[in-house]
Amino acid sequence: MSSTLHPMLNVAIKAARLAGTIINRAALDVESVRVSVKQTNDFVTEVDQAAEAAIIDTLLTAYPDHAIWAEESGKREGRHGGADHVWIIDPLDGTTNFIHGFPVYCVSIALMVGNKLEQAVIYDPTRNDLFCATRGRGAYMNDRRIRVAKRTTLRDCLMSTGFPFRPGDAFQTYLQMLGDVMPRVAGVRRPGSAALDLAYVAAGFTDGFFEMGLSPWDVAAGALLVTEAGGLIGNFTGEADFLEQKECMAANPKIYGQLVGVTSKYSKFASAGDKASVRQARTGGAPAVHTPAAEAPAAETPAAGAAGQDDAPF
Repeated sequence: MSSTLHPMLNVAIKAARLAGTIINRAALDVESVRVSVKQTNDFVTEVDQAAEAAIIDTLLTAYPDHAIWAEESGKREGRHGGADHVWIIDPLDGTTNFIHGFPVYCVSIALMVGNKLEQAVIYDPTRNDLFCATRGRGAYMNDRRIRVAKRTTLRDCLMSTGFPFRPGDAFQTYLQMLGDVMPRVAGVRRPGSAALDLAYVAAGFTDGFFEMGLSPWDVAAGALLVTEAGGLIGNFTGEADFLEQKECMAANPKIYGQLVGVTSKYSKFASAGDKASVRQARTGGAPAVHTPAAEAPAAETPAAGAAGQDDAPF
């Protein structure tokens, strides 16, 4: 890790570790944790709220004029010179995992200055793994510099994703997209924490990630980690302006380009023709899956490409 961390990153790390202590303490007796339902399959616990309060208190003690944008308590405007500094917070990303005792969840904190992500911390309290990044200074896991994976062919890649789970999510569209991606890659995983998924892309543990229905607090810190680790992140058409668009994809540059060739037609920003073809495939049955033998190699532009297979790996 860089010998001199940015002061704001240090404060964010302190806040994330404090939240992690609260989460780990509660995890010792998770069945006693009070759980509320925001909507179907979307939960919040007293632990989310306590962790978020601890994070906000730590950040505002150091930077009282900064703004807050947190999952549970919403937005709090900044003041004076700190009004353009916004801390984007998910105190417990992977709440459903947490309340079931499934140890895949994390704390996510990012700082946006103006319209640029400048600081990022993702902390996995179950493994004591700390991922952090400062714009222009690289990404780190604990004391080690991390880089995205070097694979260049989609069929060799391990991808992570997240399933739609809320009422109103585009479940059928997602199933079509998953059905297009799975035969083209070595495997797909669904860990259940988008922030940690992005940290794992940055560390090279997985080769790419895609999910729809995400909020800014799910992806802000992970986005900076990915780009500082040499990767790309954007919406399903490859555009970098994705933070509030509820669709996210990340990978190293070569794989990113190939993924766009598969996912772009499922984007809300797809052309009318692509959207029509997706609807037709849905109403006419399962979408056609091409085999590698019948498919020419895809062109690799900064955001294009694809490949194929028959039996889907798990």
